[in-house]
Amino acid sequence: MAAVKLVELAHARSGDKGDVVNIGVVAYEPEHYPLLAETLTAGRVQEHFGDMVKGKVVRYELPNLHALNFVLPRALGGGGTVSLMMDAQGKVFSTALLRMDVEVPDEIAGRVRGRGREPPYPCTDETSS
Repeated sequence: MAAVKLVELAHARSGDKGDVVNIGVVAYEPEHYPLLAETLTAGRVQEHFGDMVKGKVVRYELPNLHALNFVLPRALGGGGTVSLMMDAQGKVFSTALLRMDVEVPDEIAGRVRGRGREPPYPCTDETSS
């Protein structure tokens, strides 16, 4: 087994409904959905965000879309209209979640490593200027 960043297996979007953050995580490849469903639990997401989320994280499975949806209650300091948080609409929660390390079989890690990321800077490729 090897650790990869979640961003190498999936993409995500997030937003708010009042004081609740909603994060959708969608596998890049349908065959990776079972691995995500097994490893990306509500408890693991709760642990990843720690004290930022005051309520209990709930996970919904959408296997027909190869996706998981997470609801994070009481995560925005009261919501967009009253919160003093920098991200009062919860838009960067998906980016934060995609930085989570997940354990995958070595063969999958070898295939996905580097996916979902921009090239390192400074760029040394002669074709990009």
